[in-house]
Amino acid sequence: MAKNTTVIALAGKGGVGKTSLSAAIVRLLCEKRPDAKILAVDADPAIGLSVALGVEVSETLDQIRKRVAEDVTGKLRDTQDILAEARFRLYEAMAEERGFAFLAIGRPEAAGCYCAINTYLKKVIEMLTGDFDYVVIDGEAGIEQINRRVLEKVTHLICISDQSRKGLKIIETIREVADELIMYDEIGLIVNRAPLPERVTQKEIGGVRIVSVIPQDDAMTENDIEGRSVFELPSDTGILKGAEMALLNMRII
Repeated sequence: MAKNTTVIALAGKGGVGKTSLSAAIVRLLCEKRPDAKILAVDADPAIGLSVALGVEVSETLDQIRKRVAEDVTGKLRDTQDILAEARFRLYEAMAEERGFAFLAIGRPEAAGCYCAINTYLKKVIEMLTGDFDYVVIDGEAGIEQINRRVLEKVTHLICISDQSRKGLKIIETIREVADELIMYDEIGLIVNRAPLPERVTQKEIGGVRIVSVIPQDDAMTENDIEGRSVFELPSDTGILKGAEMALLNMRII
């Protein structure tokens, strides 16, 4: 990873709006840093971030893993050749949209052992991130797969929770798992879809500093129902204002 690359990973339990917030952060970075190179990584097998960003996915990372693994099976090939081929295929698969590049991780392989090729491709992703100023990773529920399938080091880990007691209790567990598995420089919490935002009076929860509280957002809900991208939201929408507050509080913008 390049020394100056800002890698933002979003984590939390399912159904708390990680994908919507990931898309909002990508949009804000495109607007606030128009000259920056931005990579959006969809690490959720459902590939929901592509819909939120209005991107067509041609090939996922896991499909590339399988192709490269099949190509090297039974062959004696230099590691650098494998890395070079994987890098080329990844760039070929990246969608270039609205000032950012997009890469979908896809579904993990169901059969066979690809341990070696997984290791190679994680190295390729680490090299790719060095070509960008910002990398935004939308993870599936939990955070183990960020370490296993994408990166071992991020600069900013953003935990997402709703306002429920159960959701907020999970934040401490997420932080503990992150402390064990992932190297990060800063961690923050966004309380999203809060029906009673005024009741969030703590400065931190589970040892994680609250960087933004976002009320329930009917505009974002309607946008999702209609299948529109985050770029079609009005700029004063609650989720965009809340995401911007988080980026400011974590000194990302």
